[in-house]
Amino acid sequence: MTFVTERVQQLTGAGGAIVELAEGDEMVYRAASGMAKQQLGLRLQRTGSLSGLCVEQRTVLRCDDSESDVRVDKEACRRVGLRSMVVAPLNHGETTVGVLKIAAVAPNAFSDEHVHILELMCGLIASAMYHAVQYETNELYHRATHDALTGLANRALFYDRLRQSLSLARRQSSRLGILNLDLDGLKPINDTYGHRAGDAAIRETGQRISKVSRQSDTVARLGGDEFAVIAADIDGRDGALRHADRLASEIRQPFSFENNQVMLDASIGLAIFPDDGTELDALIEKADQAMYAIKRTRKTHRA
Repeated sequence: MTFVTERVQQLTGAGGAIVELAEGDEMVYRAASGMAKQQLGLRLQRTGSLSGLCVEQRTVLRCDDSESDVRVDKEACRRVGLRSMVVAPLNHGETTVGVLKIAAVAPNAFSDEHVHILELMCGLIASAMYHAVQYETNELYHRATHDALTGLANRALFYDRLRQSLSLARRQSSRLGILNLDLDGLKPINDTYGHRAGDAAIRETGQRISKVSRQSDTVARLGGDEFAVIAADIDGRDGALRHADRLASEIRQPFSFENNQVMLDASIGLAIFPDDGTELDALIEKADQAMYAIKRTRKTHRA
């Protein structure tokens, strides 16, 4: 689905493109490119949104200015940073599974030609999207939400789960931990043994993180050598630190690749809800900062 958004953005010259799937009473950002890329996993109420109206009416809708269009969710548009958009339904038979949207930061950015391009793209992908939504085990759906190398949740699913976990933590007044892990030593492995060894190291790391984490935790590979864990209902910062220590200890154990003993390590940063922030972006930034601070300290010590 990411390929679809990137291609649509390229063809239309839009600032961003999004595939939103209709899931219950919500519209969920399942793929996004450009200006909307950071909003992967975003959930919005169908009622009161242009995307929800598009699903209901099963026709292409265009908004020239979100600030004056009564059909749109103005706050959601401001959050994403869009001012104009075109939304086209993903119809399969009598079912509308979601929408394909293009967006721009400026008003009046789109024409009838953009509408036509969107209609063509929707016709090509709607059938496949329908089967992916109907059957979560379908390969297309799995590819859209999981990392191909490790089988872990990918960035889109991670953000989706994190938003849901934060919402639950707020309702239950509980603590939530975000652990951001960045592998140390992957480049030397690639340089010494080749990229097959690097891939093996990434797969092994994913398995070890999953082994140490609870079934209720979400373990994700965000890309490259970066992983993350959502630890719900934790015992404060001490509990998160203990979990980080267990992860680090497990990752440091050598593993065998073609009769070679390969060593790994990881820099792990964490953020706690609500101690370190109450909003998703602030918590992610806090965990990133903590992780990079540890990585810089290790580089200084090695130097």
